[in-house]
Amino acid sequence: MAKLTPEILEQMKKQKVYSLATASKDGVPNVVPVGMLIPQEDGSVWIIDNYFDKTLANMQENPKAAFYVWNPDCAESWQIKGSLQIEDSGPDYEAAAIYAHMIKETFPAKHLVKMNVEEIYYVTPGDHAGKRIE
Repeated sequence: MAKLTPEILEQMKKQKVYSLATASKDGVPNVVPVGMLIPQEDGSVWIIDNYFDKTLANMQENPKAAFYVWNPDCAESWQIKGSLQIEDSGPDYEAAAIYAHMIKETFPAKHLVKMNVEEIYYVTPGDHAGKRIE
């Protein structure tokens, strides 16, 4: 399991929208904008599903995903990859739904997707681009 560094966590606070990539079991890619992607104290990342369609189908078929952290103020940027667990009940799901409804009451908060962060790579241009953070 890879660990989100303090620098990554700080930049995630500034990120408004993430590009979340999934793929079907046959490898057909899908990328969607996601606004509710929240790092957790245990090192996982919560992703709230308000409007996933192909994305949810991909997650069910192939429980892996990736996103990147980048904003104009970032000195570095990173690609984060991990495995997924989908929940639609339980205390964590309820907490995620409350969070979504605080942002906008009409968000459906259909699922909570928990990502176990497994790999982190630099994506900033330069000598370390593509190198894995250990």
